[in-house]
Amino acid sequence: MTMPLTESSNLSRRQREILDIARARGTILVEPLAQRFGVTSQTVRRDLNQLSRLRLLQRIHGGAVPMGGVSNMGYAARLQLAAEGKAAIGRRAAALIPNDASLIVNIGTTTEQVAHNLSGHVGLTVITNNLNVVNLLRPFEGIEVMSAGGILRREDGGIVGDATVDFIGQFKVDHAVIGASAIEEDGALLDYDPREVRVAKAIIENARSVILVADGMKFRRSAPVRIGNVSQLDCFVTDTAPPAPFLELCARHDVRVEVAAPDGAAEAAG
Repeated sequence: MTMPLTESSNLSRRQREILDIARARGTILVEPLAQRFGVTSQTVRRDLNQLSRLRLLQRIHGGAVPMGGVSNMGYAARLQLAAEGKAAIGRRAAALIPNDASLIVNIGTTTEQVAHNLSGHVGLTVITNNLNVVNLLRPFEGIEVMSAGGILRREDGGIVGDATVDFIGQFKVDHAVIGASAIEEDGALLDYDPREVRVAKAIIENARSVILVADGMKFRRSAPVRIGNVSQLDCFVTDTAPPAPFLELCARHDVRVEVAAPDGAAEAAG
């Protein structure tokens, strides 16, 4: 793959090769790269850090993944990306859900963290188009789980399509937990798969309260399909303080913003 001059002109030959490998494989790790190029792990980490500063790669624990573009990264890579932040978000968002409530949980590695932290709840009815959420909640007798029908996305266990939209339209739930692949400072919430986006829109329309869960990296990513706008949310749970223009929009539309810390604490932002 040939990179544009503006992208490659300040990179070393090794860094250009690392970038090509990342784009071909989706996930790269420090130790295999060090062995491949015959350099130290510290040298590879410096390369990855520079590529990250140039917004060509995103760092994950032990390696990196390509910066988001017109297609999403693989499920395994997304599981590793901002894992600690997602865990903190999941704990905090789950604490916002009361017992004896109805809830829709959408596709996403962060929404799955919310589901993971619902194990202590009782009297919940959870509707989901995410098979990973079904499996997470299946053991808990205090939670009734309803799974949407539709087209199975094998990569991540998501269920999408017109049948899924029709299924979601049957309900009016107390709360919805949704994710997004990218967030713009102007309040746009974005994703990659138009089929998934249609389901997300149906979820927003059929919930009395909408909680967006997304880590701070989503402000540095791009995606082509619009889910909606921050004005449609009731709460946003994240792991780092959002950009000031986004916080101003949240305040204008009475959207509660909570920043979840790794120790389980949370504070209001803005």
